[in-house]
Amino acid sequence: MKPKFVASLVLASSLTACASLPSSGPTGKQIEKGALQAEAGPTIEIVEVTDATALPPNTDAMRKASLAELPPPPTDMVGPGDVLQIYIYEAGVSLFSGSSSGANTDSSSAAAAIDSGVKSQKLPPSRVNDDGDIFIPYAGKLHVMGHTILEIENMIRNSLRGLSQHPQVLVTVSEPVTNSVILSGEIARPGRLVLQTNRETLSDVIALAGGYRGSAKDLKLRIMRHGDPVDLRLSDLTDNPALDVRAYPGDRVMLIQDPRSFSVLGASGRVDQIPFVRSEITLAEAVAASGGVNPNYGDPAAIFVFRYVSVDQGERQPVIYHLNMSQTKSYFLSQRFTMQNGDVLYFGNAAANQPTKMLQLVSQLFSPIMTAAVAVQTVQNSN
Repeated sequence: MKPKFVASLVLASSLTACASLPSSGPTGKQIEKGALQAEAGPTIEIVEVTDATALPPNTDAMRKASLAELPPPPTDMVGPGDVLQIYIYEAGVSLFSGSSSGANTDSSSAAAAIDSGVKSQKLPPSRVNDDGDIFIPYAGKLHVMGHTILEIENMIRNSLRGLSQHPQVLVTVSEPVTNSVILSGEIARPGRLVLQTNRETLSDVIALAGGYRGSAKDLKLRIMRHGDPVDLRLSDLTDNPALDVRAYPGDRVMLIQDPRSFSVLGASGRVDQIPFVRSEITLAEAVAASGGVNPNYGDPAAIFVFRYVSVDQGERQPVIYHLNMSQTKSYFLSQRFTMQNGDVLYFGNAAANQPTKMLQLVSQLFSPIMTAAVAVQTVQNSN
């Protein structure tokens, strides 16, 4: 093989390689230019994180506001579905307790009617209907929804006045429904849990149901309260005790298996999908977990986080956060930048490395050819 032919082949191939150099992605300037020139789809916002005011907000405060801690209601408040056990105690003339009949004489009947002993009668269980009412013999329909046991006892007693002599009433809840929560999902004992004090927190009701199954950092806690869903991470309750609000009667609590992760792309030491090792990780920890910037191709001034953020009416807007990690203050800012599930961490390519890439490519492609040419030349000289 002639040296001139080899040189011509190297030159032609080099020119071809220059048109399409290998790259792990765009440079920082190309990302910014592409975001500003986006024509189709939603507008892409670029946020330069140069100080603490540019950091994305932590959503804990918003979740706390959406799950306001309501004052606990009385533990014996009655509502639809509750089953009440009612006892009537009477002295003298009996309204509910049976008396002797049939062959009894008038004197014995009169004595039974005015018996001074106290008699008790257990009424059949009364389930509060959907309208919040119960029915009591001789008293009729009573609206008990939203009332406490003591108030219901007084209502029944007043309704029997004039029908029974000195009636006394005792009411208990045999099957509580109103003062309970429903637990489901990744929990040891799913089902209905009665609140004993109405001061049990969310973590309390989970513990009373036998605890959760799996890893806390991989579980999402969904609370349905008055028809509105609120999502928390189970580990948030321990990391931020302010989020561990009291459970409220009627809550529906579901534990959902939902592991979180972020993706790493570009000129990094590791291109991968990395799971969260804790309930909350910072950008500094994410950069370290991904191996940092590739010293041969990456640009520490071009660190980007791609994220969708919720805006008005539930819409999601794409936002790109840019940090220049060649500046000292960015290392402090990255420790306050909280990563979210589904984030894309991108390490931009260094534009100055393009000539180096070309030389490396040429060297990798044509080293075998040059080696063969030298070997041929050596053989020819030896002959």
